[in-house]
Amino acid sequence: MIQKALDFIQEHNEVAFATCKGNLPKVRVFQIMKQEGTTLWFATSSKKNVYKELQKNHNVELLSWADNISVRCVGKVVFNVDEETKQWIYDNNPVLSRLYDSYDKLDYFRMDITAMDYYNLSPTPPEIKHFDNL
Repeated sequence: MIQKALDFIQEHNEVAFATCKGNLPKVRVFQIMKQEGTTLWFATSSKKNVYKELQKNHNVELLSWADNISVRCVGKVVFNVDEETKQWIYDNNPVLSRLYDSYDKLDYFRMDITAMDYYNLSPTPPEIKHFDNL
């Protein structure tokens, strides 16, 4: 079932991405730029509030959903991304080149998923599974 959840977020890579600003949650739409197993990569600008929030608090959650299925992921972000991965992300995500003229104008980070919930409310009984210590 874990692979089913990972496949779902790969197919539905536009997610609600939650950070913290002080002690308040802050949610915005984000796009997963790359996925390998339980590691997800993202890109943003150091000029954006989300970057500043992530620098202060590395804990994040994201939610991917479609129809009656949702996958919630918990993890911490790390800003240590190699140059080859940065270039690949920029080259393989056309929206980035429309917003930024070079891959090095962005800041990249990865999220290692530490826990995940999978909900499929279509069948009876619904498929509900929690995964810890990923």
